Amino acid sequence: MEPPVQQHGPQRLPPWLRTRLGAGAGRRDVRRLLTELRLHTVCMSACCPNLGECWERRAATFLILGNVCTRSCRFCAIPNGAPSPPDPDEPERLAEAASRLVLRFVVVTSVTRDDLADGGASQFAATIRTLRARLPGVGIEVLTPDFRGRSRSIETVVREAPTVFNHNIETCARLTGTVRSEADYRRSLAVLETASRLGAGKVLIKSGLMLGLGETPDEIRAVFADLRNAGVEILTIGQYLPPTESHWPVDRFVPPDEFEEWGCEARETFGFRYVASAPQVRSSYAAEEAVRAVRAGAKRPR
Repeated sequence: MEPPVQQHGPQRLPPWLRTRLGAGAGRRDVRRLLTELRLHTVCMSACCPNLGECWERRAATFLILGNVCTRSCRFCAIPNGAPSPPDPDEPERLAEAASRLVLRFVVVTSVTRDDLADGGASQFAATIRTLRARLPGVGIEVLTPDFRGRSRSIETVVREAPTVFNHNIETCARLTGTVRSEADYRRSLAVLETASRLGAGKVLIKSGLMLGLGETPDEIRAVFADLRNAGVEILTIGQYLPPTESHWPVDRFVPPDEFEEWGCEARETFGFRYVASAPQVRSSYAAEEAVRAVRAGAKRPR
């Protein structure tokens, strides 16, 4: 695989990244429901390019703990500032939305809440409990911040046994300090390792990586190795797209065949149980499919 060729200046999206937003009944229904129940989604807050497709299927990734983040990562569109206190009624409203959308699998993420003593872990736990009470048998994926590495916060979430515990590594070690505000590459690996140890045999561990930020092939492979050593079983690999011109610039657009190569290498060389690798892939895209594939597959790797 050839090293990436850096590109500069304004760039048009290549054909494989151009998508239609869509404005069908499903999208309108989801928007109306979210407005009624005063809920946020990462789909809207982070300007996800897959919003139209997912909402048309009446699927969404719920964003808890408000819509204002205490960090300001250079790749993310969610606004930074002073968040409001956690809303104790939010888990009930989220469960109501999941019930009305007849969801069999619910993905819940949050802004980073460094202002809270537990980083928001108790709100994740309450949301999991409320979803299970309202929708017995529902699958739940949580995509958490790093909780500043607090083991007690990670345990608070894992103790509720979500189907999947996800924390995104996002990029390689060299770029983390620049691209991810106040994040630490090793701390993120420690979060995943702690969740893997606490949830052993019960909770699937997942992480996500963006390409096109300026990483090299060797750095990508190093991330794969580090994630596997931390116990990650499910991996998503997608193209980085800057939400606005003021965000971190895209280094290059990785072609689909290269994504396919990286997916094969992650599975066959590094041993991930499931890998979704394509330009349009985002961390929670087709999340239920990954769980089904893992459950239908072989035993957990040693």
